Amino acid sequence: MKKILALALAAAMSLTLVACGGSKTPAASGSASSGGSSSAETVDFPGNKQVSLIVPYSAGGASDTVARIYASELEQSLGTSIVVSNVTGASGAIGLEQVRNSNPDGYTIAYMPVESTMLKALGFTDLSTDDFRFIGRAMTIPAAVTVRADAPWDTFEDFVNYAKEHPGEIQVGNSGTGSIWHIAAASIEKECGVQFTHVPFDGAAPAVAALLGGNIQAVTVSPSEVKNNVDSGDFKVLCVLGESRSSVVPDVPTAQELGIDITIQGWGGFAVPKDTPQAVIDILEKASETAINSDSVKKTLADRGYEHAYLSGSDMDQKASEELAYYSELIPELGIA
Repeated sequence: MKKILALALAAAMSLTLVACGGSKTPAASGSASSGGSSSAETVDFPGNKQVSLIVPYSAGGASDTVARIYASELEQSLGTSIVVSNVTGASGAIGLEQVRNSNPDGYTIAYMPVESTMLKALGFTDLSTDDFRFIGRAMTIPAAVTVRADAPWDTFEDFVNYAKEHPGEIQVGNSGTGSIWHIAAASIEKECGVQFTHVPFDGAAPAVAALLGGNIQAVTVSPSEVKNNVDSGDFKVLCVLGESRSSVVPDVPTAQELGIDITIQGWGGFAVPKDTPQAVIDILEKASETAINSDSVKKTLADRGYEHAYLSGSDMDQKASEELAYYSELIPELGIA
């Protein structure tokens, strides 16, 4: 499988390099000061030149939907057209490789998922978030520990204590081996000193269906993916693993609130190749702040059950670096790389 992925990546990189040609200099309207420079650097960006936004997943999904509404708002902020393209393959690596290998001039932006901090450790690519500079984070999607309503655990503490006394007995469903929801359950194991039996499914929906049918005992997927079953009284959420409580299940505490140092969540942001001039990054970061904090983006996120969670580019660079280090250590421990 890795050999096939490597060949696909190599082909994509070759096409990208042929298309890119030599380096380019940003040109058009806009100015900013170069970060860390003693003198102000003025650049013309973006002018009437089109900007490309690459989404490394299929059209119609959550990432694509968020990226397209962001692009619409970014067009207004930058005063130029934004074209969204879906470049799929290798769990997102193909699309991100295309952006990494593009001219670092600000005219090619990547939609960056949490998986961008995991792909290298999973062996899909040598790419990581270190190859990019973020221009903003838009959202977070926390993992939620969910069980059937008739399960014998009413609190996360009950759940963990039972797991300690019965190693491997609790079957926890996830959306696929190496997925962020698999990592969520594995992080609980590591932090709480328990052992689960991980059951991978082809996406979150079949995992939720298996829990509903009583074939497994828990899932670690997003609150929005279990909300209908919670509302119907079939499920109960014991804990969420986000930075803050979920708007979908606001009465459920976070692991941090319970004194457990776990934060595992999906997120979506936007980034450019790392060698993009700081002056251009400054312009894109300011425009992204306006776009991400627009009412339309906030409404789209709320409608999808995601948390609006804007972070500046520099703050997101730091957070991504921390997560990259964490997953680079954890994933090999899981034996799935």
